[in-house]
Amino acid sequence: MSDTATDARKAAIHLLDQVLGEGRLLSECLAGGALDRLEAQDRARAQRLAVETLRGLERADRVLSRHLQKAPPLTVRNALRLGTVELSGGAAAHGVVNAMVEIVGRHRKHGRLKGLVNAVLRKVDADLPEAWEKLRVPRLPKWLRAPLVAGWGPDAVAGMERAHFAGAPLDLTVKPGGTAPDGERLPTGTLRLRDAGQVSALPGYAEGEWWVQDAAAAVAARVLAAKPGEDVLDLCAAPGGKTLQLAAAGARVTAVDISEGRMARIRENLTRTGLKAELITGDALKHEGQYDAVLLDAPCSATGTIRRHPDLPHAKDGSEFGALIELQARMLAHAWTLVKPGGRLVYCTCSLLPDEGEVQVEEALDMFPDMGADRAALDLPGIDPAWITEEGGLRLRPDYWPESGGMDGFYIACLRRDG
Repeated sequence: MSDTATDARKAAIHLLDQVLGEGRLLSECLAGGALDRLEAQDRARAQRLAVETLRGLERADRVLSRHLQKAPPLTVRNALRLGTVELSGGAAAHGVVNAMVEIVGRHRKHGRLKGLVNAVLRKVDADLPEAWEKLRVPRLPKWLRAPLVAGWGPDAVAGMERAHFAGAPLDLTVKPGGTAPDGERLPTGTLRLRDAGQVSALPGYAEGEWWVQDAAAAVAARVLAAKPGEDVLDLCAAPGGKTLQLAAAGARVTAVDISEGRMARIRENLTRTGLKAELITGDALKHEGQYDAVLLDAPCSATGTIRRHPDLPHAKDGSEFGALIELQARMLAHAWTLVKPGGRLVYCTCSLLPDEGEVQVEEALDMFPDMGADRAALDLPGIDPAWITEEGGLRLRPDYWPESGGMDGFYIACLRRDG
């Protein structure tokens, strides 16, 4: 076993400590430079190990509970969890056990527990993989599962949990006429790759022929259907996939986001793809102007992205929902003032909660007499009519397309202003 492999595992445990002990999102941990000292492939491995452990956390804890009389300190517990998940995937027991013993043994506070780690993981290895496969699919925590069951029913939520546990393939949006790697073309037009490996090494990346974007997220810009020469506003634009779609359609795009760091990513992708947009770093609630079309991807709980971000249910507790829902209502109302007569607004959130989607649009339709839901805009290839909701929006869920790998949870509505 190489030292770099041990370093990657140690870094993964550190990430788990931050998510499970400090309530931090993985994106925050990674942005803070926790893995900067590692080589690129070891950083990627550490992140992958942390993600896989979070995805299988409930199963790992159930397996470990058979061999622990009481819970050890968090760092030791996370080493055991990581080791259990690796063993469940068929990793060599010798390498996994030795690495975890070494990592814990070197810990300044918990080194005395290396013997416990050795004994427990050897017992775990004797149980796997049979014991692992007999356990239920990990469930969402109660704070999130309860409102989702209330909104969609237990069977739908169970399907979402299966999609979360399976993880997400890599989805690409390809420029019109662009070339891309071989993959599965989804009904909505997105290109899906399995076991893609390093993204930047894929054919067409350096040439800017495509960008990474989940299939569900890509639908929002397709619903807006920007036309060449239209003035289009993308509010809360980062990470920029929709900005690129709108620009590729030939529209004159203005992209607004409050984060300069996130805006830098959009700038980089525009440069790589050879597309153009005006970028404004600022508060969407203060933006002024009149546009043919506005796309508002409002800040939300991001509960629709758990397939790719299994840290979210562990780092959050739902306490921010109220403030987010209030902010979404304010943003939707302000965005409506930016739409020209006869123009359109696409409101969307990457949330599974009706309060952040269906309810927001229901209330907006009641509030603005010149606003109407454009159901015809949702008549797109690959969109099942059953996904269109009572108020005229589109509900996408992780349990859809189970045979193809699912999709993110998303809500999308196209709202037209009377001319």
